[in-house]
Amino acid sequence: MHKKSNLEKSYILPPGERQFSDLYLCYCGYEECRPEYSFGPAVRPNYIIHYILKGKGIYRVREITYELKAGQGFLITPGEQTFYKADSQEPWTYLWIGFDGSHAVRYLFDIGLSENRLIYHSNRGEQLYKTVMDMMAHNTCNTSDQYRIEGLLYTFFSILSEDLNVLSAPGAADGSLYVKKAVEFIQTNYYTPIRITDIADFVCVNRSYLYTLFRRELNLSPQEYLTGYRLTQAAELLLITDLSVESVAFSCGYKDSLVFSKAFKARYGETPSHYRKRKINKNSSI
Repeated sequence: MHKKSNLEKSYILPPGERQFSDLYLCYCGYEECRPEYSFGPAVRPNYIIHYILKGKGIYRVREITYELKAGQGFLITPGEQTFYKADSQEPWTYLWIGFDGSHAVRYLFDIGLSENRLIYHSNRGEQLYKTVMDMMAHNTCNTSDQYRIEGLLYTFFSILSEDLNVLSAPGAADGSLYVKKAVEFIQTNYYTPIRITDIADFVCVNRSYLYTLFRRELNLSPQEYLTGYRLTQAAELLLITDLSVESVAFSCGYKDSLVFSKAFKARYGETPSHYRKRKINKNSSI
């Protein structure tokens, strides 16, 4: 049951107005709750991050109840039935952002959150509050405000990543730690000819289990993540350096420039040379 709170400020962006796909804001808000104010049980269609500014309450998901207080927060994932309620004596005040996007899972993973890592602690409450207030202060659909809101969404993630301390769900196999270590290994060694077996050996799991963990946490295979990371770095090198295509390929872990070019075209729809030429011509005409 959703009871009206003392003070609620919120902003909802109409779906038809969204200009971004990797990560985009659906809504955000701030709420000072009455004693025992509750929401749910309910299922949401997108991701929501709550952060508790003061007071306390409970968050229930998968038959697990978390008792949370100021400085802590919780993640709601799409399709998951959840319930949360303010304390009867010290009702909480919290802020929230609702978001989605093709890279939402990956960006959440980057800061340490996932379906098995829903509860966190952060000391950046004042910064998070100011960011959400800034979002709501620019709640129009004009182009300038939409770019500002998109930037503020990434700022919110940046602030959280500074000191996020995440609690794993009780009894959950915390495979995300293996994936995090694997991703760090890839980002550090992508320019060398590493193989998936090298990554699995580094994090001390077998290759098939690593594949299962990556699919669960990132919805990608280890090979897809490695290839995607290499090609993203290659695309940047093509634009910011004068390196030849062969040198770019070598700098991103490809021994064969033809294999690199084929992989690049499969991802970007054009050869590395055409990509560089088109981007540079486009930028020079602005």
